[in-house]
Amino acid sequence: MATGELHFTLRQLEYFVAVAETGSISGAAALCHVSQPGLSLALGQLEDSLGVTLFVRSRSKGTSLTPAGVELVDRARHLLADSARFQLEAERESGGVVGRLNIGCYTTLSPSFVPQMLHGFGNRFPGVSLDFTERPQPELQDMLHAGEIELAIMYAHQLDTTLEHMVVQSFRPYVLLPESHRLAGDEPVSLADLADDPMILFDVPPSRANWEGLMTHVPIEPAIAHRTQNFELVRCLVGRGMGYSVLFQRPLVDVTYAGDRIVCHEIAENVPPTDVVLAHPAGVQLTARASLFMQYVGAEFAPGKTSGAS
Repeated sequence: MATGELHFTLRQLEYFVAVAETGSISGAAALCHVSQPGLSLALGQLEDSLGVTLFVRSRSKGTSLTPAGVELVDRARHLLADSARFQLEAERESGGVVGRLNIGCYTTLSPSFVPQMLHGFGNRFPGVSLDFTERPQPELQDMLHAGEIELAIMYAHQLDTTLEHMVVQSFRPYVLLPESHRLAGDEPVSLADLADDPMILFDVPPSRANWEGLMTHVPIEPAIAHRTQNFELVRCLVGRGMGYSVLFQRPLVDVTYAGDRIVCHEIAENVPPTDVVLAHPAGVQLTARASLFMQYVGAEFAPGKTSGAS
């Protein structure tokens, strides 16, 4: 570890102090409005980064500080207080909001949202540096609870109940076909007519769950031929005539990386849309930067506006 390089977050210190003050993981989780697994994960990461054991956990006596924990908890309190004062002083000096805002984004949503957010929010608030991290949805939710990111853009499906969220946009699923497919000229396309065709499954959580949710509205059993965690590979396999797919995000181009043409069709069956949301841990006080970002997203991606995807 390089000298002076930090490998812990202020959120982790906040959880550390909360456990010390409440004497239990459950009490600290309630105080910080976070799930117990999320708080435990953050504490484990803090202990790993510091190289010390901060707590002794006992079923009968709850959670108590180790000698190292006793020594460090007051320092953690001072660091949290100093960071709050530092933020206030910096904002007074600059006349506005400054600092780094860590945001997570579900892997395939980033092309549709991140460029516009970086450009638009950056122009309005040049003192704030946006740092985006792309991950599958389960990892993003763990990172929110661990305090590694403050906000996350992801699907509402399978969203942790300990997270608060605002809807950013809604995507209705569509059928992706090769240009030469027998149904390529039809509009819309019934999923029932594709029941015997090979399917290319985009298999990154929660995409598979989104598909399974659709099957409650269209009672067919798809013949899955290939699975991949690469969004563009789905399009390439469909373009080569190896099957069809059902996706939610719709890029503006109808040519794959391999140069094959593909076509998008609405689904004939009455299937519900899926919401894209901006989420954060419930009850956690957002920084001024995060609050401004949520206001920006609420205005910029309001109904009637587009993000380059449909």
